[in-house]
Amino acid sequence: MKKIVLVIIILLASTLRLYKLGSNPPALYWDEASLGYNAYSILKTGHDEHGKFMPLTNFAAFGDYKPPGYIYATVPALAIFGLNEFAIRFPSAFFGILTVLTTYLISKRIFKNEIVSLLSALFLAISPWHLQFSRGAFEANLGLFFSTLGIYFFLMFEKEKPLMLLASILSFIAAMYTFTGQRLFVPFILLILFIQFKKRILENLKIVAISLILGAFIFWPLFKFATGTIEGRLRFDEVTIFKDLKPIEESTKYRQRENFSAISGIIHNRRIFYAREYLIHYFDAFNPAFLFTRGDANPRLSIQEVGELYYIDLPLILIGIYFLFKTKQKYRLLLIGWLLVSPLGPATARETPHALRMIHILPTFQLIAAFGLYNIYQVVKFKRTLIAFTVFLLTLNFVYYLHMYYLHWPKEYSGQWQYGYKQAVMAVAPHFDKYEDIVVTKALGRPYIYFLLYTNYDPEKYQQTAQVTRDQFYFLDVEGFDKYHFVGSIDSFPKKGKSLYVTQPESAPKDSRELKTILDTSGKPVLRISEE
Repeated sequence: MKKIVLVIIILLASTLRLYKLGSNPPALYWDEASLGYNAYSILKTGHDEHGKFMPLTNFAAFGDYKPPGYIYATVPALAIFGLNEFAIRFPSAFFGILTVLTTYLISKRIFKNEIVSLLSALFLAISPWHLQFSRGAFEANLGLFFSTLGIYFFLMFEKEKPLMLLASILSFIAAMYTFTGQRLFVPFILLILFIQFKKRILENLKIVAISLILGAFIFWPLFKFATGTIEGRLRFDEVTIFKDLKPIEESTKYRQRENFSAISGIIHNRRIFYAREYLIHYFDAFNPAFLFTRGDANPRLSIQEVGELYYIDLPLILIGIYFLFKTKQKYRLLLIGWLLVSPLGPATARETPHALRMIHILPTFQLIAAFGLYNIYQVVKFKRTLIAFTVFLLTLNFVYYLHMYYLHWPKEYSGQWQYGYKQAVMAVAPHFDKYEDIVVTKALGRPYIYFLLYTNYDPEKYQQTAQVTRDQFYFLDVEGFDKYHFVGSIDSFPKKGKSLYVTQPESAPKDSRELKTILDTSGKPVLRISEE
């Protein structure tokens, strides 16, 4: 019976992650399109979009130097399903489903209780946090799978299976090759695991040494790129609070008021200001509004009307933490440590709380909530009432989330997904031969990748005609390829012959003839196609 329940949970997780996967979210945002076309280029030529053969540490893409894991995971999906939205998002959905299974397996190892394990899997299966990232091509979601798999293998290592340590280390390395946030999370979670299982570690020093040496050898190219090149440090330097000058300015202001005395140099040291800023960002991760009411401020990362967790999760998590310590649960250090170290890396960034960068905190909340529900059930007298009340509230939260996700969110926030570029490509492509130039606005962001993606443009041909520029911050931009020209301002493009324009409605050339207007999902005009 319990196996049947697990199958039902996995089927539920699969349905929630695969249903309308290609159409909701309402469009591919530019990073998804980039991941998809680079995977397509690898499939067809063995080279990335810029012509580099089988990149090992990064794909240059837009100059954000994406980790390679998700792109290579997408190649088989494209081979099976073709170059489309479903195929590009399929790896995230598929490994999201597998993460539900690994959550069950982790819970079973930690709690040794089938009911708690099934509840843990169920809670992750319907989690708004996990669903949001399982339904888009998010590298972080694939990275989450690898890190949870690494934790599961470490738990297996503790159960008299020494070689599982090697599997664990390889899983964590795969996570770091998949999402940059994992590079800050993995060292911390490994520290927690080593403390939790120090006795087992000391009993198997040989396999520990072999695993770490092999892991270091595999990780070395990525480490060298991330720390030893400008491109590798680019993303961290772009988002980190430690490049922010405000704490230095505040420090200087206070010290100036005190005539730069020795004591002011200690009390108002800039390092103290940076430490305070870091702590503010760290505790943002546990902001109740973020967790339970509004979610991430970015509409691409949250539907805005529901928190990253459900309301019902709050009491269950608090009860679960209480029982972890009351029962002296063996793995409480691992669970609480996992929970507390997860924001350490994301807290270095300017934008907090950030659901994407902190996704590796999952499934701690679900594991603890499941443990809490099971234990409160054991001690209350009104067991049926508790179950009925919990089921009612959970169902209410869940149904409301689905209602908002499918009916309201895609209409209100389609612009966050660059909605309109696909429709423009589909309208323009059949008339390609009629024009000397096709001029496209950059107003919605990085249009070139959509024209490559939705025309299935030959990667080798693209590399021969692409006009790629790099700015002072090392970001790459494509000014054009073939007949396509991508411009910030239509007026800046010199008119040569018969041209087709894809612009915002208010920016179309004055003497052009309108052919079609592209509307977003709410009916608002976003792009105008005209000729001159």
